[in-house]
Amino acid sequence: MAFDVGDKVIYPNHGLGVVEAIEDKTIMGTTCGFYQLRMVSSDTTVLVPVENIESVGLRRAVADDEIDRLYRRLANGRIDNHQNWKGRFKDNSDKMRSGSIEDAIEVLKNLTFLSKSKSLSFREKRMLDKAKFFVVSEISEVSNEPVKSVDERVDKSLERCFASKARAAAAAASRAKKTTKTAKASTRSNSRRTSRAVRAS
Repeated sequence: MAFDVGDKVIYPNHGLGVVEAIEDKTIMGTTCGFYQLRMVSSDTTVLVPVENIESVGLRRAVADDEIDRLYRRLANGRIDNHQNWKGRFKDNSDKMRSGSIEDAIEVLKNLTFLSKSKSLSFREKRMLDKAKFFVVSEISEVSNEPVKSVDERVDKSLERCFASKARAAAAAASRAKKTTKTAKASTRSNSRRTSRAVRAS
């Protein structure tokens, strides 16, 4: 994958940047090409060796026509309930390192949902803030919408997600209750038949 000057790219764990220049530099006698990125969040410059872009996970920002798909993913009601703290933290950390906005969305949904029922640890709270920042900043930059507007739309999508999950949980509980009632009724019916058969004999 190659980038051009002006391309918007995502540098995992750093966020969204813009390719400002592509130049050769000689370091310790070795000359190689570098992408010069201006990181949007901090307005700092980062140099990434051209030959290392795959190993560091540098990727192109999502296209404008993918934005609606990302909002649908935010609102789809699917949430990973990982109860074990160590396992949850490792899974979420791996997703954040991937640089994928889809993975950042999953972390955002999982931790936001968890925060509604318990206090997050300092590290998880920081990870939640970072996930939301990555999602909001990329969508805002790509769609040319103000950060505040994107942030509000992301929050509304999360609310729909949690409402959808609650409805699914209620429906599952209702089905389980009906199944239990049916099983009990069947047991009583079998018991009565057995009792009548014993009396008849």
